[in-house]
Amino acid sequence: MAGGQTLKRARLDLARIMKLLEKRHADREFLLKNARETVGLCGRSIISMHRGDVKKGIIQFEQACALLKEHRRKARGELHSYLAVSEQELAEAACLIAVVQNRGIPTSKSLGVTEVPYVLGLLDAIGEMKRLTLDTLRAGRRSEAERVFGVAVNLYDELSGFAIYSNSVKDIRKKIDMARITIDGMRMAVTAADSKN
Repeated sequence: MAGGQTLKRARLDLARIMKLLEKRHADREFLLKNARETVGLCGRSIISMHRGDVKKGIIQFEQACALLKEHRRKARGELHSYLAVSEQELAEAACLIAVVQNRGIPTSKSLGVTEVPYVLGLLDAIGEMKRLTLDTLRAGRRSEAERVFGVAVNLYDELSGFAIYSNSVKDIRKKIDMARITIDGMRMAVTAADSKN
């Protein structure tokens, strides 16, 4: 059959492409399913930190880090975008852990996350710092609340300049605006606590 010969090479190439797309699809499904587990671990880590269970929070964070490292092997090329939410949550949890422990906030490189999710995660962490500030004020630990508030203000000052990239980075303007509102709320709470003393 002349038609069969005409398609012989193309048919082999199409079979190869089919296998490639099948693998990519399977990897995509794996990443989508397992991203939820990573995000869940980060969320539980944040909750543990707020409850004062630092040890448990760190264990959950480390489990999330290990999962994300495993997922990176399947996230080659265009599939890497499926890690963005996990990386963002990891950066947020890492930032809160650093603030609770009064340590330096880790860099994107040290966390092994890409730049944009890192920035977005730090912006989200400002909300967690507000909660931490309010909790420490309620517990009567005013100096600790002021320290956390100071970190949040300094972090916001560093991050607010990223607003110029609102056309190329989805949600960054909204997160920066939200962080500013959060800082204002923290400032009011800290000021009110100061005026009571």
